[in-house]
Amino acid sequence: MKFQGVLFFPVTPFAADGSLDEGRLAHHIEAGVAAGAGGVFVACGTGEFHALTPEEIERATRVAVGATAGRVPVLAAAGGPVRVARDQAARVQRAGADGLLLLPPYLVNAPQQGLVRYVEEVTDATGLPVVFYQRGTARLTESTAAQIAALPGVVGLKDGLGDIERMHRIVRAVRALPDGQDFQFFNGLPTAEMTAPAYRGIGVDLYSSAVFAFAPEIALAFHRALTENDEAQVNTLLDEFYGPLVELRDEVPGYSVSLVKAGVTLRGLDVGGVRAPLVDPTPEHVARLAKLIDHGLEVIGA
Repeated sequence: MKFQGVLFFPVTPFAADGSLDEGRLAHHIEAGVAAGAGGVFVACGTGEFHALTPEEIERATRVAVGATAGRVPVLAAAGGPVRVARDQAARVQRAGADGLLLLPPYLVNAPQQGLVRYVEEVTDATGLPVVFYQRGTARLTESTAAQIAALPGVVGLKDGLGDIERMHRIVRAVRALPDGQDFQFFNGLPTAEMTAPAYRGIGVDLYSSAVFAFAPEIALAFHRALTENDEAQVNTLLDEFYGPLVELRDEVPGYSVSLVKAGVTLRGLDVGGVRAPLVDPTPEHVARLAKLIDHGLEVIGA
């Protein structure tokens, strides 16, 4: 399972009564794939994994598999307590996913060998390829990362820490493994485009794009400029769209998800609000987001 292009992390639409809206999720994913997504990561961070039940994760995965119809890989999330993660992994596999994004255990500061054991116990419960998400309490050394990369079924590592030096050491250690050249690394920071040039410098070309969920035209234009070494366009988009977006995002904790949902609704698909403990953007913030989207589209000539 190899990825290329812009990776799509859809939001999870909720109906007026707060339930999972399968129809709108299918529409959202179909539109993303039609726009040119290189892969779909459903019920993950942008999809409010933290607020979904195991049954909802399974349903969302099934919807994503149906909507993509085999055109691009579909991955879904598992994480938290090891037995819960094992159950989620089994559900995701049953729903037909192509792979699993394994989030770390939360609120537990484990030793390095404990993190290896966590990945081992979850991967033992599934035959799916696994991408491990380094974030929160899961801070790997290069030695631990190499151990995890060598586990059967582990095909990638997504970084949500943003420690470039640590990540560079990890990349070098994993690439030195016998099959390390085929291992895949992902930049998983919020609004990853802001750090994409730096990650490319250490050999991490893949990244998750939250912007793709509501403005695929902008996300694709940035990715094209980045891969074609069009520094002028990259810098213009960073200065005039992504930078201001990050400033808005950072004003309220959780806006890395809330603003994305608001953006999808602004672009014509009402996906509802976010579940607690996140909060929806204020009308003022939604208005600022709308202006940013309009300006970003102007910048790329859309």
